[in-house]
Amino acid sequence: MTKALVVADEVDERLWTDAVRTRPVDLVIGAGDLPYDYLAFLASALDAPCVFVPGNHDPDLSGYTRYGGLSMKDGFPTVWPGPAGGVNADGRVVDVAGIRFAGLGGSIRYNDGPNQWTQAQQGRRARALERRARRRHRRDGRDVDILLTHSPPLDLGDREDPPHRGFSCLHRTIERLRPKWLLHGHIHPHGEPVPDRVVGATRIRNVVGHRIMELS
Repeated sequence: MTKALVVADEVDERLWTDAVRTRPVDLVIGAGDLPYDYLAFLASALDAPCVFVPGNHDPDLSGYTRYGGLSMKDGFPTVWPGPAGGVNADGRVVDVAGIRFAGLGGSIRYNDGPNQWTQAQQGRRARALERRARRRHRRDGRDVDILLTHSPPLDLGDREDPPHRGFSCLHRTIERLRPKWLLHGHIHPHGEPVPDRVVGATRIRNVVGHRIMELS
């Protein structure tokens, strides 16, 4: 059983202190729209690996190539703006702390900011992610455990206002990958209870703020 600290969208100042060391976990999971320094601090203070996807308020991480501690962009060494030591799962299938993640960051496009996609664009990204997951499954027989996204699926925990609409393509991705969990942020509960939603074998959870989760 893997214990994870799952965070998204809202910084908890109580966690951004050494007091967080009293909450030992095996893994830090970020679902977007958090300062990368916050994620790096949590991973360092807890001595745990960090896997994340970017949100629509995060810097654009596309175009960076990382080789260990060296980052490259456009053929030149550069400083990676993401969290130190963090694994960016956006558009990728990655194994971290014994858990297999498939990631899709970003939100629906509503202005010219980074990490925003039309329904069609995110649909193409989702299909590419599904192909990567199938290739990994053919190699080792392992399924995706967690579909990590910033935005929820359309009509499953999203909102009616344009910036907070979910992605329709995630319905197909859930059906194809059958993950145990879809973890997302982006939708702030503002004090309201947010029940999990279940689609087939997949449980969908809004993790805005922070959650401690036991993952098998």
